[in-house]
Order: sequence, then C-alpha cells, then structure tokens
Amino acid sequence: MNKTPSLRKKIGLELFRRLRKNNVKLHELTTLFWECTLRCNLSCRHCGSDCHVSAKQADMPAKDFFRVIDEITPNVNPHKTFIIFTGGEALMRPDLEACGLELYRRGFPWGVVSNGMLLSRKRLDSLLAAGMHSITISLDGFEEAHNWQRRHPKSYENALNAVKMLVGEKEIVWDIVTCVNQKNFSQLAEFKEFLISIGVKDWRIFTIFPVGRAAEYPEFQLSDKDFTAVLDFIKATREEGKIRVSYGCEGFVGNYEMEVRDHFFTCQAGINVGSVLADGSISACPSIRADYNQGNIYQDNFWEVWQNRFAAFRNRDWAKTDDCADCTMWRYCEGNGMHLHDDKGKLLVCDYKRIIEK
Repeated sequence: MNKTPSLRKKIGLELFRRLRKNNVKLHELTTLFWECTLRCNLSCRHCGSDCHVSAKQADMPAKDFFRVIDEITPNVNPHKTFIIFTGGEALMRPDLEACGLELYRRGFPWGVVSNGMLLSRKRLDSLLAAGMHSITISLDGFEEAHNWQRRHPKSYENALNAVKMLVGEKEIVWDIVTCVNQKNFSQLAEFKEFLISIGVKDWRIFTIFPVGRAAEYPEFQLSDKDFTAVLDFIKATREEGKIRVSYGCEGFVGNYEMEVRDHFFTCQAGINVGSVLADGSISACPSIRADYNQGNIYQDNFWEVWQNRFAAFRNRDWAKTDDCADCTMWRYCEGNGMHLHDDKGKLLVCDYKRIIEK
C-alpha cells in the first residue's frame, strides 16, 4: 500500500479537518477519566503510571471527585458525558461501586478500565448492580506473552476468566485491549481466532510507546516492517468481519486511515477528553505521561480550567517543529497524539513515518 493518502481519502481528511476545527472551538466535555487510585496488584513492564508520581499517593476521597462532578453538571448533558474509572487498578478501590452508583443516580454513564485480576463473579455482579455501563479488560496475547508483560503468573488466567464472564453479559459494552510487541506479534492471527472462538466481539490493538518502564525493554518496540504488518493485519481482519477490531488512537497512519479505525485520526485529549489525576491534577487523556497538567482541583474550579486553559491541546502550532515542520501530513495529524510528546514537546514516535510502502 502507498502510505500517502489517496485523492479520495484526502477529500475525506479535508472534510474531517473542518469538523475537527469546529470541535476544538466547542470543546465539549464528553469523556472524563478519574485516576481514582495509583495502587495496583500488578507491576507491568510497560507501565508508566509510577514514573512521575509515587504509588504511595493516597486514593483521592470520593467527595473531592464529586465536587468536580458538581462543577461540570450545570454545563454538560450528564447522559452524554462518560465517566471512566482508571488507575493504577480501579478495582483496588473498595468504594468503587458506591462511587459508580452515585454517578448513576446523577445520570452519568460510567465504566472501568481493568487488568481483570479482581473481577470475580461477585465483583462483576456488584459493579453491574451499581450501574456500570462499560468495562475494558487488558489481554496481551496468550499466557506466556501476557504474563511476561504483566509480571504475574496468574494475570493471564484471571484476565481470561474475566473476559469469559463478560461474554455472557448482554446489557453492558465491553472490549479487550492488546498491546502488540515482539513477544506476541507472531501470534496475532492465532490469537484473533482464539478471541473469536470464546465470543469476543470488540478488540482494540495498541502499540507501546517508549515512555516509563517500557523504555527499559526493547522487546516492546516493533520494527517498522512489523508495525506495518500490524496495520495490514487489522485491515484484513476488519474486512473479514468476524470480530470488530481497531487500531488505538496513537497516531495518524496515512492511507490506512479509515482502514484500521472507524474514523479518521484525531487526538481528543483536551478537546473532548479530560481527566482528574490521583493528586488532583487537571489533565486530559491519562495516557499522557509528560507534564501537560492545566490546574489542580484543590486550587481551581475544573470547569473554569476546562473552558479557559488547555491551549496546548487545542492549538497545536507549537508541535510543528523538527520533522513535523515541513511534513505534508501535518494538516491532518497536527503532531499525532499528545501522549507521544515529552515534557519539552518533542515527538517521540511518528506512526506515519514507520509505515513501509509496498
């Protein structure tokens, strides 16, 4: 495949670019992440959560987060504003159901991102009873690859059991995510068939960027050839239609746009996606490990920060430097995902440049 977008695709990209500019202008908050704990029952090799902050950080009291909910409620449609509990491992919080139920009572749909270690039948039932709308489970290939990445001998077994329980649930939205690396790349096709056989319908594939612990393990980084092969695999699997698979929101992928996702690339961080971190920092996508925090709930009103700050997210001209400065794809990607930039704004990874033309 020629990595440069075709004329037809460029027309679509231009239309989408106009929509994005309007979206930036409106910056409607539609997704709010709460990093509700930094505690975790795993010590994953790729984790970046403990590289800038300490896991000794106490869990944020629920009342402090609900003060944020009070601040945004008059300004959003609760039914169209999704709250996602993340961490650390969100299920480490014993009051997670109580928090979820309070959101449910206020009309906010909510979901959880989990490694699946604590998702017993009893816990799943209690989450469902509290109004949980969605859940995402990480499953990074078969047992050897998954347990290597998660550094726990029972992590695969527990995650798989969680997935098998979810297969029988019809009232919630759920999916699994897989971080592709050198350990599981060669088994993608076999793993796909396995997921289909156990009833998985929705699958998201990510690659791992070299930040945090992941920077210490070269096994996480795919060659450009293998990265391109992952995109080809996703494209072919989508054409098969046996499982809904998509590439994560990492970056712009040229002519693969709309072939590996249901939409053109866009980074919604700070535009439609905000977050409250464990220490109260007001940020955007929690995957961002560099310091792009815009305030703190203990000193600032969240809604005022959302409305009046986030300039670095909404005007990306600052990122048009180095290799991006004269790139013809800049108008469509605007420097890729915010999480791929370091504290100084330098782009660490460019998906588009990794694509090998055929």
